[in-house]
Amino acid sequence: MTPLLQADNISKSYGSLTIFTGISLVINKDEKVALVARNGEGKTTLLNILSGKDTADSGEVTATRDLNIGYLEQDPELDDRLTVIDQVFASSGAIAGTIREYEEAIISGDKNLIDSLTSRMDALQAWDRETLAKQILTELNITEFNKPVGQLSGGQRKRVALAKVLIDEPEMLILDEPTNHLDLDMTEWLENYLKRSNLTILMVTHDRYFLDRVCTQIIEMSGNDIFKYAGNYSYFVEKRAERLENMQASTDKARNLMRKELEWMRRMPKARTTKSKSRIDAFYDLKDQATGTQDAGNIKIKAGTRRLGNKILELQHIKKSFGREKVITDFSYIFSRFEKIGIIGKNGTGKSTFLNIVTGSLQPDSGTVETGETIRFGYFRQEGINFDEGQRVIDAVRDIAEVVVMNDGSTLSSPQLLNHFLFPPARQHDFIGKLSGGERRRLYLVTVLMRNPNFLILDEPTNDLDIETLNVLEDYLSTAGICLLVVSHDRFFLDKLSDHIFVFEGVGAIRDFPGNYTQYREHIRGKAKEESMRQSAAQKSTRLSPPKGKPQQTSLSAQKGKTPAGKRQKLSFKEKKELEKLEKDIELLEKEKTTLEEALSGGSLTVEQLKEYSGRHAEITDMLDIKSDRWLELSDRNGA
Repeated sequence: MTPLLQADNISKSYGSLTIFTGISLVINKDEKVALVARNGEGKTTLLNILSGKDTADSGEVTATRDLNIGYLEQDPELDDRLTVIDQVFASSGAIAGTIREYEEAIISGDKNLIDSLTSRMDALQAWDRETLAKQILTELNITEFNKPVGQLSGGQRKRVALAKVLIDEPEMLILDEPTNHLDLDMTEWLENYLKRSNLTILMVTHDRYFLDRVCTQIIEMSGNDIFKYAGNYSYFVEKRAERLENMQASTDKARNLMRKELEWMRRMPKARTTKSKSRIDAFYDLKDQATGTQDAGNIKIKAGTRRLGNKILELQHIKKSFGREKVITDFSYIFSRFEKIGIIGKNGTGKSTFLNIVTGSLQPDSGTVETGETIRFGYFRQEGINFDEGQRVIDAVRDIAEVVVMNDGSTLSSPQLLNHFLFPPARQHDFIGKLSGGERRRLYLVTVLMRNPNFLILDEPTNDLDIETLNVLEDYLSTAGICLLVVSHDRFFLDKLSDHIFVFEGVGAIRDFPGNYTQYREHIRGKAKEESMRQSAAQKSTRLSPPKGKPQQTSLSAQKGKTPAGKRQKLSFKEKKELEKLEKDIELLEKEKTTLEEALSGGSLTVEQLKEYSGRHAEITDMLDIKSDRWLELSDRNGA
């Protein structure tokens, strides 16, 4: 393996706040690595240092000579004065300037200028770069290439920055939460793009399906310790569980030893020898080990909720528009006790508007919303809340309540609740201004849950939350006696929690799908496949139909399927098996064809690969024609 980037014993602090100490790691060529840690452990700080955006206080970062790193930050810095296309090409000014001049020349119709710029475009190989840039921007739902960056939303800015990083063709990519602000289709597109690429990747993401399908290495930061797992997310979960079990066994052993040492400490005379001091030091090491300070392990929540009555929430014929734009068209639904519903749909299809109507903060144009008397909403908003930077974490929670009442009538204090959500006692007394973005989201989540809602609404709850917090939250939500509405682009989160899905299809349409997200995607792919086969069958039928006015001729293979009386024979057992095999063969060939077409249009193939892939594409097209013809013939007789 060839090391591309290496950190040796690096440390970083900001004033009195130590982020990490003595971190070492190596990223090898062709590895696709994910960095996993709790919020506040310093993931983004480490990425900044590895990318060269920041420097370590001590230690050393080394990279191979002339290593070209593309870095997508959580909050990218863009130039508001540039257009989208200029921003994407900002690091390659000659190409961006030439593309812009060429497009202006086309508009002006200046033939001499067009000829001159065409030669310059050829020399810079700008045609391919422009095509690739516009293709990636379009996939990321950015189609106004000449729109000023300053007029873009936060999500659009993140997507423009992602496009810029991808088309710069770096040797190594560093990505900080790349799926934030991407809808589900875009996330799947990026997932497939990175899987097919030959890039070396280091990323931080909470998207567990993304981790599982893209990454080949997982690096876990726990305190100042680094643990490396040579596999995807599923492998990491398995091996991390084994590590924690082993640590628990060692913790139990340490507790027994500590009891003996504690007895000795209490009996020990005040005059301490050097030998005694070493034993005292050993005692405190044992104490740390016995109390499990190295890792919190699995954390369970048993938060209380308010009683749900029989009537929950009833929506009858809800309609909502903004001007001529229809957001919700005649939607009705009666909520049942304890049901958990996921909400998906592209940005701008009305998901947040729907949530605001449910909670009563926005009125529908027509229709009724009836809320049960026992319902108490908890609303975790996408934009979060503004905390007082000078307030301590514990005080922000105590402002809401000192204790939370559990389901069994017992109480949980504010510090205990914070500890459940991975705020240890020392962190609880820190000022909020010192918290990372993910820690603030976690604190916001605590302030929502501690009000004991029985109808919980979560709008993009997984953004900026670490995986361990997500596990804690999912454990709570799966067992809590509440109704749940959750808007999320996190496929794993939706699959784990939702009983069914509200699909916002646009132009006011909302469909209730009876399954989780993965089942919905399989359903959509199945429908697309059926439609593709119908279209293919229609095309084949049209192509094989004789021209009008000419006598129809029957092929030899079709004649074999008829009796002397002209009636079609039913399929034999062997032919039925052939039909089944044809359907499977056609499906596999269609998938391979799609994969080849994506690669051919991806702009990352060598000349040799282009020839190879094009040849294979032609072979598959011919095979599909032959197999589809035979499938049509057998299908027709099978339905006779």
